[in-house]
Amino acid sequence: MSGIRRAVPADAPEIARLRRIMFEAMHQRDESGPWEAEAARMAAAQLARPEPRLGAFVVDGDPGAGPAHLAACAVGRVEERLPAPVSPAGRFGFVFSVCTDPRYRGRGYARATTEALLEWFRSLGVTRVDLHATEEAEGMYRSLGFREHSIALSLDVSAPRG
Repeated sequence: MSGIRRAVPADAPEIARLRRIMFEAMHQRDESGPWEAEAARMAAAQLARPEPRLGAFVVDGDPGAGPAHLAACAVGRVEERLPAPVSPAGRFGFVFSVCTDPRYRGRGYARATTEALLEWFRSLGVTRVDLHATEEAEGMYRSLGFREHSIALSLDVSAPRG
């Protein structure tokens, strides 16, 4: 598929917009707020680094569909941990945003941008990539080779313990 490109810092506001759309689809409510400006600021700064650990691949929206915008994105980060038998270099990847603007769904953009992100991870010596899948996207991720490997647990350490 043509039209997939590596994101640049100027794409950061659109990446944040697509992230908001992703959260809205996941949680069935609009969760706009100050986090969007901070997400755009952080993405721009991280994409501008000479050797970025934030990878983002995007598809531009149709020029005739309004102001310049992105149709889709896949965003992930390389994490450096202590080496392990399955990762002698200690590099793991995490995909944390895959979203297609509703106007562009059904064109294969989520798969194509995710495949580009996975290739970027491979080029950096990443040996395992993790993500959290929605039920809607689980089939696509499984078709790309993702499998369950452990029980994911989370703890909000900012919440008071009681």
